Amino acid sequence: MAVPDRRQSKSRSRKRRSHDFLKPLQLSNCPQCQTRVPTHLVCPTCGYYQGRTLVETEE
Repeated sequence: MAVPDRRQSKSRSRKRRSHDFLKPLQLSNCPQCQTRVPTHLVCPTCGYYQGRTLVETEE
């Protein structure tokens, strides 16, 4: 079995792991009801997406 010649430095390991962490959701305001909604998703409160109502909601 192969064994590494030298130990990896902390800097090298941390550079590799820099993309492993969770990123916060990108939220935008719904243009119709102004609630915070993740981008590229239908608004759960009013059903609005890209200029039209896609899901009818009971109000």
